[in-house]
Amino acid sequence: MWYEVFKNGLFRPLSRFGFKATVEGAEHIPATGGALLASNHLAAGETFILPAMLKRPVIFPAKAELFAGKGGFGTKIVAWFLKAVGMVPLDRSGGRASLDGLAPVVKALEEGGLVGIYPEGTRSPDGRLYKGRTGVARLALAAGVPVIPVAAFNSQTVRTRIGIPWVRRPRFVIGEPIDLSAYAAFHDDHNGLRWVTDQVMCAIQDLSGQTYVDAYGTSVKSGSLSAAEADARILPRPGNGAEPPALPAGGLS
Repeated sequence: MWYEVFKNGLFRPLSRFGFKATVEGAEHIPATGGALLASNHLAAGETFILPAMLKRPVIFPAKAELFAGKGGFGTKIVAWFLKAVGMVPLDRSGGRASLDGLAPVVKALEEGGLVGIYPEGTRSPDGRLYKGRTGVARLALAAGVPVIPVAAFNSQTVRTRIGIPWVRRPRFVIGEPIDLSAYAAFHDDHNGLRWVTDQVMCAIQDLSGQTYVDAYGTSVKSGSLSAAEADARILPRPGNGAEPPALPAGGLS
């Protein structure tokens, strides 16, 4: 209930009439059934603007710690909001915990949900497309759902003349679904997951036209990778055109 209240009462009017957001290719989203929307990530507002412009509800995973509501009144409001609009917790602490933390998202997909995810794992530090995390492949293969690539444009926040943060004419382009069922055997194969993830990132790049940097955006943000080092890792395509690895024994050909 709360999802529709916030969507139709606040986010859709604001996105459509205030921000003047547009969506191209919405017909590529199936009317029913689980699917994974995989988008580039330029600004935080995309998480609210894109779902507001689509007919189907979209579930975005959020950091698991945000659901705890520990701390002050503000954190409790955030926790209530995330639960009220049907978001699912995602453990991003790394290692085994993160793998196990995908379970709520897989469950949402298996139950027919439309789930949004940012494979880069963070907002782009400079507008370029960065290396995708393999979670997008793990989710798609575990749940047996297609991946629908999305490209966001002009979604960054700007300041109006009176200092109010605003978004001007954000645009989203949605591509055709990617059927990954032939690669189900890659679900626990590192090289296979890397290759599948790169194919998803290629599809996003085809829509966005972004320059691709073969490094994680978090490395640039944390300072562990300098701007010059990031520039040195520019590639024409994610995966650099690599062929798919051999399927594990018992996999489909």
